[in-house]
Amino acid sequence: MLKKRVITALWGIPLLIAIIWFSGELGFTTLVAICGVLAIFEFYRMVTAAKVPPLTYFGLIWTLLFILSPHFDYNLLTPLLLASAVILPLIWLLLRRQKEEAFISWAWTIAGILYVGWLLSYLVALRGVDAGRDWVLFALFTTFGSDTTAFFAGQALGRHKLAPHISPGKTWEGAIAGVLGAIIVSLLLVTILDLPLSYGQAMLLGLLVSILGQLGDLTESLFKRKMGVKDSGKLLPGHGGILDRIDSVVFAGIVVYYYVIWVVL
Repeated sequence: MLKKRVITALWGIPLLIAIIWFSGELGFTTLVAICGVLAIFEFYRMVTAAKVPPLTYFGLIWTLLFILSPHFDYNLLTPLLLASAVILPLIWLLLRRQKEEAFISWAWTIAGILYVGWLLSYLVALRGVDAGRDWVLFALFTTFGSDTTAFFAGQALGRHKLAPHISPGKTWEGAIAGVLGAIIVSLLLVTILDLPLSYGQAMLLGLLVSILGQLGDLTESLFKRKMGVKDSGKLLPGHGGILDRIDSVVFAGIVVYYYVIWVVL
């Protein structure tokens, strides 16, 4: 498993850097849209396996609309998308003949749209700010630094369980190491990318990214435990599915986005 994980990272990370660095805003949005489509299918497939069929195609379309929304009037379009995501599937489920588990189906449909589509839209919005390419790289690789450090430190030093009823493999030692790893990567990226952050701000943002990223990881672990699966998919050998790889990123991306627009800009 570790060998597969490393091999996937060796080809996946350079490809990701190349797309972010050279493709521009449209290319990055295309990448996020592809990941969003794959992730929402993984999400709804797990829900369907639990005998609660969501409105998959509606969820797919609204996920894409959320991801694309930063390219339009974000502040106007987001409330409209949120309202329609709640109302339209509810009307459809009320009108159809089979009413059993309609509310649960509606709830899972909305959950997928918000969890995948709405949260991923923040990364697209982050790419659109001044120096957005550098901020996206900061958000992603600070999160990766946290995840990687937490994984290896947890394997080597982990003794005290962090959340045994949600994810038995995670430990406090790994979580603390993840925070330290994120702070170190944050300081390195601020220097390499010449971001307008002091070292103190970089340490604070690294801390926030790691904490929120680890909470995002635990959130998906709770979901998978509820659905009785180990991984969301098998697309990325050693890592699981796309949803398994973006669970930390979607939470961390929100932190970086709001920090940039509230504090930096």
